[in-house]
Amino acid sequence: MKPFTTLTSKAAPLDVDNIDTDQIIPKQFLKTTERVGLAKGLFYDLRFDTEGQPKAGFVLDDPLFAGAGVLIAGDNFGCGSSREHAPWALMDFGVRCIISTSFADIFRSNSLQNGLLLITLPKAATKELMGEAKGGNHVFTVDLESQVVTAPSGKSFPFDIDPGAKTKLLKGLDSIGETLGHRSEIDRFEAKRSLDQPWLAPA
Repeated sequence: MKPFTTLTSKAAPLDVDNIDTDQIIPKQFLKTTERVGLAKGLFYDLRFDTEGQPKAGFVLDDPLFAGAGVLIAGDNFGCGSSREHAPWALMDFGVRCIISTSFADIFRSNSLQNGLLLITLPKAATKELMGEAKGGNHVFTVDLESQVVTAPSGKSFPFDIDPGAKTKLLKGLDSIGETLGHRSEIDRFEAKRSLDQPWLAPA
């Protein structure tokens, strides 16, 4: 998993509440376990019509926001069913950080396991950032170590994050990587067990 330290990037404003995981990545794109290539399905029903032709006006298809690594979203982002493809699709599109007033718990957990930083801010702060993103200058800086979002205007917005989640993101550790950080202890335990309980050793 790629560590998250500091991100300086355009921010795209998605001023819509209750974006659920089916809107983020519809069910027809869930047949693969590959994390690459899912960008084509991101917000598919919002970006394309029933014939697969692009719809006009979706923010992530606006050249003004091309390459945006930050998404500023409406309330309750990532609600709905659990699907790890949702953060996969967002990250495959290039999004590394989402700012909102609230996120669904399962989406938050899936995002953490994949290195996608979710930042929760009060409604007034999110609205202010949304307004700046809609303006002429779109470059924001997200500093995870300092826990600060800096807007194009230069104004700073501090955010809270669980210390354990922060460490995992800074080090680029998912649950497997976190477990492997205790490899030496695991090896010692298995060596001792093979001596004390040899009948448990693999054949």
